[in-house]
Amino acid sequence: MSIMYSLIDLDLKGVNGLLRCWLAQNVAKESLTWLDEKIKQIAEGNQERVFFTSFSAVPRYTGKKNLELTPEDLQAALSIQRGWFPGNWSVDQAARTLLILALPQDNVEKYLRSLEHIFTTADVGELVALYQSLPILPYPERLCARAAEGVRSNMTSVFNAIALQNPYPADYFDNNAWNQMVLKAVFVGSPLHLIVGLDRRANPNLARMLADYAHERWAAKRPVTPELWRPVGRFADTRIVADLEKVLNTPDAVQQEAAALACSQCPLPQAQELLARHPNLQSSIEQGRLTWSSFSQNRLLAFIQP
Repeated sequence: MSIMYSLIDLDLKGVNGLLRCWLAQNVAKESLTWLDEKIKQIAEGNQERVFFTSFSAVPRYTGKKNLELTPEDLQAALSIQRGWFPGNWSVDQAARTLLILALPQDNVEKYLRSLEHIFTTADVGELVALYQSLPILPYPERLCARAAEGVRSNMTSVFNAIALQNPYPADYFDNNAWNQMVLKAVFVGSPLHLIVGLDRRANPNLARMLADYAHERWAAKRPVTPELWRPVGRFADTRIVADLEKVLNTPDAVQQEAAALACSQCPLPQAQELLARHPNLQSSIEQGRLTWSSFSQNRLLAFIQP
């Protein structure tokens, strides 16, 4: 057994322990006994005979209610895997993840073939569980092509399972795949602030793509989500600064705040001069009353749900 695999094995023990603990607090004892038996059978090498029937049957035994995790639970998840956020998981998704983690992993190529077969035969609900589990599966660097399939899905729930509250894309996607995912999130109306690593992975090409998308929306006389400007500010050129000036001159306070935040992150003197023309917004930013975090929590909700 390699050192790399030993480290993976240690992490998986922690993940398994957390998931089972959470399930024990949320499902009947009989359901947990059924799950434990299936996990044992799969781990012993009977995955072809047992896995698919039990994977499909999970909701009948566990139900589909939310895990209802506490802040302490979420912190425990983060201590095992950076960025792992199971706060939106349901009990059936957690149980299905335990079944996936039970698959024998010592033969890497065989394990990956089994995992790919599961993905290609899964229904929508199963796909959501599978894509949510990517950051805690072994050999994550080998799953980039599969993750990209989730981004290309025309099912919003499947796309969101990989794009939102999931650290996998930020950790493993190249810039092209990352940029396409963020642009699609804007296109389908998914909240950008739920994309893990959005600020860390911002880049000049993405800024240009988002600005071009805004122009397309304006030309069609359609609204632009104010979150679009969040990954743009640090890389805004003079053309984009002109776009931000246009947004700052709209009567919409939410749009103005987003444009001001983008200007505050732009190193160009033109952007700072533009922000200075709006002293109230500039003051709020400088004093920490207006940040992208507070914007997402407060003003954006009002924009999405007027």
